[in-house]
Amino acid sequence: MTASSTRRTTAARSRLAAVGAIAVAGALLLTGCGDQTKEKDNDSGSASTISAPLADKLPQDIRNKGKIRVGSDIAYAPVEYKDSAGKVVGLDPDLADALGKQLGVTFDFQNGTFDGLLTGLRSDRYDMAMSAMTDNKNRQEGVDPDSGKKVGEGVDFVDYLTAGVSIYTRKGDTKGIKAWDDLCGKKLAVQRGTTSEDLAKQQAKKCPSGKKLAIEPFDDNQQAQTRLRSGGADAVSADFPVAAYAVKTSGGGKDFEIVGEQVEAAPYGIAVAKGDTQLRDALQAAMDAIIANGEYQKILEKWGAQDGALKKSVINGGK
Repeated sequence: MTASSTRRTTAARSRLAAVGAIAVAGALLLTGCGDQTKEKDNDSGSASTISAPLADKLPQDIRNKGKIRVGSDIAYAPVEYKDSAGKVVGLDPDLADALGKQLGVTFDFQNGTFDGLLTGLRSDRYDMAMSAMTDNKNRQEGVDPDSGKKVGEGVDFVDYLTAGVSIYTRKGDTKGIKAWDDLCGKKLAVQRGTTSEDLAKQQAKKCPSGKKLAIEPFDDNQQAQTRLRSGGADAVSADFPVAAYAVKTSGGGKDFEIVGEQVEAAPYGIAVAKGDTQLRDALQAAMDAIIANGEYQKILEKWGAQDGALKKSVINGGK
């Protein structure tokens, strides 16, 4: 979920493509589905590394297992979520499938709360975290954004998309909200641990006396949407792709509307533990490969995220 320290405004674009209209051709692997307490029994590996062009770049232990454990908040449609059959789907799982073809492994998505993903990475519960997570200096360096104090060793990021943050309200009931300054005196629902929460805290400090911004953090964005839908909040803030998807799909497009412009355009990154440079570099090589062969662009267009496409993956490109 998007985060950075300097606000930059970009034009909001409601260009979310229809979900499910395009299938990724030639997919050889399926994204795994799981949760933070139970993994699929896949120790022998389900993907052959013989024909995968970049398999030799992976650490040997991962090649032996045939899978990469992915920490993810699987409630952030359309980036990652569970469909009606309980399968993990979305932009990130599709990209992971494409990376898996290059590396000869499957990506086993395991559900966890967003604010606990980096802790899970540090404790070796996951090999990587992929969950619309913004690459920024605080996360790279292990710094708490509220206190400014170092709380961990930080992570490295393999960047793969650019996205901003948006505000949305009930449709036809915007409460006069057009920008972040208009949130003073209002109640905002956000997902805990995201940049939306960071921005809300920054905005609250700017609000004048008597016009307090009330912030309600939730474990996932779906809970924030439910709060808004019921009238318990005046607005929700989330990454633009997620906000646009909610506006398009909730209540058949009758529940919500985006107000104002995107802010905080910044890269999403796959998080890897510091020191795990071989896995990091293998993921970057695989990302560059799917960018070059066109599969990356097809996946972004499928999920309406093509405006955030990168020409090349970089390591720790966030500011």
